[in-house]
Amino acid sequence: MRKMLRGKIHRATVTGADLDYEGSVTIDSTLMEGAGLIEHEAVCIWNVTNGERFETYALRGQPGSGVVCINGAAAHKARRGDLVIIAAFGWMTEEEALAWEPQVVFVDPHNRPVDLGRTQEVAGQVHLKRVW
Repeated sequence: MRKMLRGKIHRATVTGADLDYEGSVTIDSTLMEGAGLIEHEAVCIWNVTNGERFETYALRGQPGSGVVCINGAAAHKARRGDLVIIAAFGWMTEEEALAWEPQVVFVDPHNRPVDLGRTQEVAGQVHLKRVW
């Protein structure tokens, strides 16, 4: 069995950090659907801005709102305006893994999905497949 990237939201902008909330990350449900994430699913969050890495679970936010709010204790690990990558993984057989393509959503600075087409450059990286 291989642990594979199932889906991710790449370089989203944190819109809030709510220390007093019970926990989780609230994500625009349009972005969640694009990345194949479901509510209460475990997600890894990698803060591009400060290097923090943590795991929490996803909550559905208002569709089209662009919300990416880090809640609870994890709010110490991200601030409004930070860039983050939100990812989920799953286990699959070798055969499944060899044919697998993750669902990846790239966003603009307002967390709106962007279509990169087949060969677009984002932050100096060339991406070779359609991701949204």
